[in-house]
Amino acid sequence: MYYDHRRLGRELDLFDTDPLMGSGLPFWLPDGAVVRHTLEEYIREAERAAGYRHVYSPVLGKRELYEMSGHWSHYSDDMFPPMELGAEEVVLRPSLCPHHALIYRSRSHSYRELPLRMAELGGMYRSELSGVLGGLTRVRAIQLNDAHIFCTLEQAVEEARAALELIGRAYADLGIRAARYRLSLPGEGGKGKYVADPELWRRATALLREVLDGSGIAYEAVEGEAAFYGPKIDVQITDPAGRESTLSTVQIDFHQPERFDLRYIGADGAKHRPVMVHRSIIGSVERAVAHLIEEHGGAFPAWLAPVQLVVLPVAQAQVEQGEEVVRRALARGLRAELAAPGDGTLGARVRAARLVPYQAVIGEREAGGDLAAVRLRDGRRPGAVPVAELLRVIGACVEERGTELWRAA
Repeated sequence: MYYDHRRLGRELDLFDTDPLMGSGLPFWLPDGAVVRHTLEEYIREAERAAGYRHVYSPVLGKRELYEMSGHWSHYSDDMFPPMELGAEEVVLRPSLCPHHALIYRSRSHSYRELPLRMAELGGMYRSELSGVLGGLTRVRAIQLNDAHIFCTLEQAVEEARAALELIGRAYADLGIRAARYRLSLPGEGGKGKYVADPELWRRATALLREVLDGSGIAYEAVEGEAAFYGPKIDVQITDPAGRESTLSTVQIDFHQPERFDLRYIGADGAKHRPVMVHRSIIGSVERAVAHLIEEHGGAFPAWLAPVQLVVLPVAQAQVEQGEEVVRRALARGLRAELAAPGDGTLGARVRAARLVPYQAVIGEREAGGDLAAVRLRDGRRPGAVPVAELLRVIGACVEERGTELWRAA
């Protein structure tokens, strides 16, 4: 079945737009903000476990910064126009990499510190034309899951390979399937679109081929899809309608370390140029959430669901017990809500909560024994179980971030 994230996202109160905010500038409603926040925290946790250090950098930069990085000469058509601040011109950034290069350059570094893995979930802006904007997949304000690894040449292949493994683990946890892997190369006749340095392109392409071949990943080399400063590995996904897009990337970059004169002190006491590995696990948060909505039809994995447990008292007499179950669930860190009898018949409330992973029905018998009649989103009914056991099972399944909803003791 085909799901359109634009329609489903609005039906589920995840996000919306308003013409006064502008095209391509969606806002997140509370349930959508829960999904986004949970996804962002998952990414930060995965990055911390992989040895990344997180930073924050501003969404503005002087025009000179992007002239130095090469964005202004190769990418300015996709950038918002400069804003004048006195004698200076500042620009909404189209990318985080120039900022991370400056953060690296702000301190001296020894070879003993490398690889230095720097990550940020940061805002960036693209001046997309109105005709290509749509839902969360093409927007003008982007929250990017970005990272840059500053390393020696000898470390670059292993760091890029480890980044691909991190992407694979995240896809498994999120229920995302990679459609194919693409080695994106420059195209013919792209004069002015790409950095003119044949040796740079040759070296970076050879290293990325080594990464892919060493990982045993089947891939296609496609011309005309490279970044302006170098080739990249793109992880392609398809939506239920068969449309393909790029979600994750890994790049090896010799260009920006040269442009920003980045250095580290080697074991010989001399200055050396680091290699910059660009890596994004889920690309933009907006595109990732759009794909997850369509992939799961709004029935998110339990750990990612806006509401994980809905408690349904059969009658008004069980409302107090239902409220107590909700309080206990919240105290365990679960996202729980009460669907009271005033919200409709039990059948209507059950149908309204069909995308919630867990439903706990509390009738007269359950209320008297601290029990809950459990209904799972997949149609199973484990029956009446102690509330403490229900919360334990939900907590364990959420913590494991899997797709299984019930594991009996």
